[in-house]
Amino acid sequence: MTQTGENGGDAANHPFLWSERAAPARRAMLTEILAQVSMEALQGDTLDAVLQRIVDCVGRSLPVAIASIILLNDARTHFIQEVWFGTIDLELPAELPWPVELGVAGRCVQSGVAVLISDVDADPDYIPGNRAVRSEYLVPILHRARLHGVLNLESTSADFFTPDVCATFDAIAAQIAGAVHLARVVAELELANRKLERLSMSDGLTGIANRRCFDRQLEEQWQRHLREDQSLALLLVDVDCFKALNDVRGHVFGDECLRALAGLCAEVGDSVHALVARYGGEEFVLLLPGAGLQDGQRLAEHLCRRVGQLAIAHPDSPVAAYVTISIGVSAAQPDDRRSSWSLVVAADHALYAAKAAGRNRVMVQV
Repeated sequence: MTQTGENGGDAANHPFLWSERAAPARRAMLTEILAQVSMEALQGDTLDAVLQRIVDCVGRSLPVAIASIILLNDARTHFIQEVWFGTIDLELPAELPWPVELGVAGRCVQSGVAVLISDVDADPDYIPGNRAVRSEYLVPILHRARLHGVLNLESTSADFFTPDVCATFDAIAAQIAGAVHLARVVAELELANRKLERLSMSDGLTGIANRRCFDRQLEEQWQRHLREDQSLALLLVDVDCFKALNDVRGHVFGDECLRALAGLCAEVGDSVHALVARYGGEEFVLLLPGAGLQDGQRLAEHLCRRVGQLAIAHPDSPVAAYVTISIGVSAAQPDDRRSSWSLVVAADHALYAAKAAGRNRVMVQV
C-alpha cells in the first residue's frame, strides 16, 4: 500500500541535505517552520484541512519520511482518524480505529509523554510503515488536561531528532492541540446552537412546532408554492369549551388533554406531510403542502372523528360528554396580490363559522 503527500518528505527531495546545514541555519529553519505551522493552523476551513496543511508544511520542509497526526476518540480508547504526509509502503496490521494498546503511538498516549526512538529496529512496539525509516519521534497532542492524539514523525536518519528538532515538534504539537481544541469547541457550539434553534421552534408543553416555527414555515411554503404554482391548504383547530374543561377538571388535566390532541394532530398530519403546530392556547394549525380545499376538508373531518374516538371526558361541555374540536379550513393558490396571512384569515373565518354553527364540526372558507 502506497500513500503519499504532495511531495516526498525525505532529505533527498530538499535542495541540500539537512546535515549539510550549519547549526544556526538549522535553528533558523526550525523557527521559520514553527511560524509557518502557526499560519497554516489558521488557514483551513475544516479541522481536516488544518491538520493536512500542518503535516504538509512539516513534510515539505524537513527530512521526514512520514509526518502524521493521529486523533483519539473522546474515551481515549482508540485512534479514530489520521492525516499524513509522506510514503507508507508497507501493509499495516490494522485499519482505523486502532486500540491505544497498539504500537508506539499507543505507548505515547498511555504514558502521556513524548517518545523518542533512535533505532526503530530495536523497539518492540514500533510498527513499520516505511522500510527506510530509522528513527521516530512522537508527541502527545495535549490541550490542558485533554489528550487529543499524537503527532508522529519518522525519519530515514538515525540522528535527525536532536534536542532542538524535538523542541520544535513539541511546540508544533501544542499548536495542533490548540487547533483541535478550537475546532471541537466550535463544533460543540454549533451543535448547541442547533439544539437551541430546535427548542426555540418547539412548543414546550406539547413538543410539536410552536407559533414562531409556523409563521416562518407559512411564509416559506407560500413562496415555494407560488414558484411551483401549487395550492396550499390550512386547518385551524380549536378545542371546544376548553376553559370549562380546565375549570372543572383542573389545569393539569387540561395540559394532558392538549398533549394528547397535539399527538393526534401530529399523527394525522404526518400522513400528508403537514406541518403541525400549536397556534396558541387551545388552538392547533396544520399546514398542508400541495393540498386543495377538498383535501383539507377530508383531513379535517377525519381528525374530528379521531378526536371523538379518544373519548376524553368533558363533564361541562354543552356539545358532547367528551372533548370535541371545531376546524376551519382554507386553501389558496398563492399569488403576488395577497400575503400568506390571507390563508390564516380565511381559516379563522371558517373556524368562527364552525363555532357559531354549534361546534364539533368542520367549515370551509372558499
